[in-house]
Amino acid sequence: MKPLSLLIEILIILGVTIKTIEAEKHNKKQKERNVTTQVSVSEIKQYLSNILEQKKSINVINKKENLLEKKKNQHKLRIKGIQNKHLWKRSKNHLKKQTKKIFTDEGDRLFKMGIKILQQSKSQKQKAEAYKLFAKASDMGNLKAMEKMADALLFGNFGMQNITAAIQLYESLAKEGSYKAQNALGFLSSCGIGMEYNQAKALIYYTFGSAGGSMISQMILGYRYLSGISVLQNCEVALSHYKKVADYIADKLEKSAGVPVEKVRLTERPENLSSNSEILDWDIYQYYKFLAERGDVQIQVSLGQLHLTGRKGLDQDYYKALYYFLKAAKAGSANAMAFIGKMYLEGNVAAPQNNATAFKYFSMAANKGNAIGLHGLGLLYFYGKGVPVNYAEALKYFQKAAEKGWPNAQFQLGFMYYSGSGVWKDYKLAFKYFYLASQSGQPLAIYYLAKMYATGTGVLRSCRTAVEKKLKSLKKRRCIQWHFSYGIELPLKDVRLARRLYDMAAQTSPDAHIPVFFALTKLETVHLFRDILFFNFTMRWKWMKLDNTLGPYWDLFVIGLIVAVLIFLLRNRYL
Repeated sequence: MKPLSLLIEILIILGVTIKTIEAEKHNKKQKERNVTTQVSVSEIKQYLSNILEQKKSINVINKKENLLEKKKNQHKLRIKGIQNKHLWKRSKNHLKKQTKKIFTDEGDRLFKMGIKILQQSKSQKQKAEAYKLFAKASDMGNLKAMEKMADALLFGNFGMQNITAAIQLYESLAKEGSYKAQNALGFLSSCGIGMEYNQAKALIYYTFGSAGGSMISQMILGYRYLSGISVLQNCEVALSHYKKVADYIADKLEKSAGVPVEKVRLTERPENLSSNSEILDWDIYQYYKFLAERGDVQIQVSLGQLHLTGRKGLDQDYYKALYYFLKAAKAGSANAMAFIGKMYLEGNVAAPQNNATAFKYFSMAANKGNAIGLHGLGLLYFYGKGVPVNYAEALKYFQKAAEKGWPNAQFQLGFMYYSGSGVWKDYKLAFKYFYLASQSGQPLAIYYLAKMYATGTGVLRSCRTAVEKKLKSLKKRRCIQWHFSYGIELPLKDVRLARRLYDMAAQTSPDAHIPVFFALTKLETVHLFRDILFFNFTMRWKWMKLDNTLGPYWDLFVIGLIVAVLIFLLRNRYL
């Protein structure tokens, strides 16, 4: 029984054990299932949480993107607005520029019209019309027209004198860089007209004027340093100022299409035509025209020269000049032939530039031994005009013309030896020929003599001599000092200044006392007549043109009348 019961117990134990094991397995599986379920829920919750966070982030990002997009759109609109604004500004600026250009062009046109009328005017009425145009051009900002108006206000042209207004206009022009205004202000300061007498200030104005390219300011500064006026006397500084002016003028003189410009002198000498009188009387001119038409060769050549250069009050008229030269040349005048050659060499409306024709007429004149014709052939060979450059031939013709006393040929010889053109440089010979030409007033010869003295080339250096030569050269070209240009233009109506200038002239030269006395008498008479006739002591009185009313010699008539009254009074006194 025992083994059976033992077996049963073992089976029971095994059954219990199996159940226990199965129960444990079941419990274990249940736990695993529960754990799995718990993990899945937590993962889901985490996932859902992540999704919510992502959604929130996406919303934030979307909001930011929308805001950014909005800002971009606003920026684009702003840029577009700015662009439109810039476009509007550009259009406005363009319109302003166009308007300014129209004003500038119109101002230039009016100014040129005024200049043309002024040049052709033969009456005060025409001149007044010219100044009306200058006034309109000034309103449009034309600086040259403003300079004209300032001068008119200063000098009292057409009864419009107003020195204060002139100074204001000059000061405005000076700020714009007008050297003419600087010159005027320098003059007014140096004389104390309308502004404080101040030589230091005048020096500043002249210095700015010279820096702006004013030759007049250069001359004034040269004179001041030479004479020690408001500056330490310094010849070298004076020389540097005069040199700039002389160089400028020499450059203008030396070349005209490669050929030096000659000063045309009256080679024929009929009375009155070769006199020092500046203006040829109309009736005398008509008489000479009559003689020229009757075949007077001497008169024909002289009238031709006057019309060629526009001297003695005659208009420059190349057609008339050529007409008279051709008539005289036909009659055999060598001078006329030479001047025809000169006209064709230089070229003008009546005689277009033609080297072959120039050579023809120069040769015709040279064959007659004419100095101008010989010199003309020398120029053609020297510059290669219509013929190959040939310094030997040029030297030959220049020497022949120089031997006949023609100053332009003497100058050319001097220049050849000075520059070594076709000959060995020889400063002594250069000096010799320059000096010979200078004795006849040849301006370029005087200029080169000054240059030699200034640099000590071929001569002992002398600053003083160089300055004197340069001054002489400038005077030969009618370059007058600014002070005297004002003194001559006495429509200025400033009697005090006139008296001062006349006194200066009298002190400068004892020979000037008598002319100064008569000039002062005329000045005082004019002043007296003006006050008596108009009873107007302001700066805007209108001036009656006594020249037109009583004739050009009215001042002599008045002086004679005064002398007669004095004689009458003296006689009555002793009766």
